[in-house]
This record gives sequence, C-alpha cells and structure tokens, in this order.
Amino acid sequence: MHILVVEDDPTVRNFVAKGLKEAGHLVELTDNGKDGLFMAVSEKFDLIILDRMLPGGIDGVRLLETIRAQNNATPVLLLSALADVDDRVQGLKAGGDDYVTKPFAFSELLARVEALGRRGRTETAPQTKLELADLEIDLLSRTVRRAGRKIDLQPREFRLLEYLTRHAGQVVTRTMLLEGVWDYHFDPQTNVIDVHVSRLRQKVDKPFDTPLIHTIRNAGYMLRAE
Repeated sequence: MHILVVEDDPTVRNFVAKGLKEAGHLVELTDNGKDGLFMAVSEKFDLIILDRMLPGGIDGVRLLETIRAQNNATPVLLLSALADVDDRVQGLKAGGDDYVTKPFAFSELLARVEALGRRGRTETAPQTKLELADLEIDLLSRTVRRAGRKIDLQPREFRLLEYLTRHAGQVVTRTMLLEGVWDYHFDPQTNVIDVHVSRLRQKVDKPFDTPLIHTIRNAGYMLRAE
C-alpha cells in the first residue's frame, strides 16, 4: 500500500516507516500537520497513519476533520499518547477508522494497517498504472513506455521514475529521494542521486522532443509536462 505517516516524534516516525517498508509498503513521511494536510489532499494514499498531537497549528484531529470535509475517504489510523475513552471517541468521531495508543507493538500496528487495507481494497480497485503526458508506467509488469516506445530501466531507475511520477507536479527534494528510493535516513554526501537522474533523463527525455524531468534550482526535481 501507499501509506502516509504524519508523526512529529522522529523515533516513532522512523520506527513505523522502517517496519512498514520491510512489510513491502511504499511510505511517505512528514512531521507536521501543515505538510501532512497538503500531502493528504494532493495525492492518492491507501492509508494515513496520523499522530493526534502535532506541532504547527494543525493537530491530527483538525487535519482529519479537514480532509473528511473534502469527502476524502482514505482510511486513517490515529496514533496518540492520549488513552482516555473520551480522547479515543473524539478521534473516531472526527473521522478516524482506528485508534492506537502509544506505546504500541509494531506487530499490532501492522495488523491494524493490513485490516484497514483490506477494507479499502473492497471499495476501490488497486492502482496498476501511472501516466503523465505520453509516459506510461505499468506497476504490475514493471515496464515503461513513452509515446508507445518501450524504455528499458534498471530496478533503481524504475523506482526513481515511479517516485517522481507519484509526485508529479511537486518539488521532490534530495531528502525525499534518499528516503523514498534508496531507503537512506541520512545523507551519504555522494552524487548518487545526480547520477541516476542523469541516466534517467538519457532514457526518458533525450530521445523525445519534450522533457519531463526538470531540475528545480536549490530545491530538487520535478516531473511535469511542459
């Protein structure tokens, strides 16, 4: 599943993300309600894991109420140190689908995540293709075509292109790529990203008239159709 984790505690955030990735899920991370709200409404997730108490003026309950007001039915699992019945009831009434109190065992969290995932799959068909302009990515066969022409990519190049496409129209930072494509939670201070983006451009952009991969100066990269 494509899962958004909104959690300000770095220990909890990294613990949850590591476990979910090891279980085969694609995980996006943010540490505040403002960015969490933007991500939740601007792209498609199969599940949102949401800390109830967040910094920056938008807490978990407010974020949840906002996306539900926009008819966003993505399943939401709330995490909170608040264990009182009234707190749980408030979270569920705001639109939460499940509520896990801290501290928790990851095995329990994963079981609840998978249960919510099964519920969501009965309502919507899984996404098997990504498209932007004349670019087509088949997630089942792991093949890429542009203007009908097949493009052969190495596994890491495919992951990089898939990540950029899932974030099409958004600035993708170096940190996002290191975490989302290389599973690094630190900057190794190498040019590995630049090298792979350059190789990807040679295959995806150079043979065609219109470039899709753009460098955003001092920020990162963006996949968009001109």
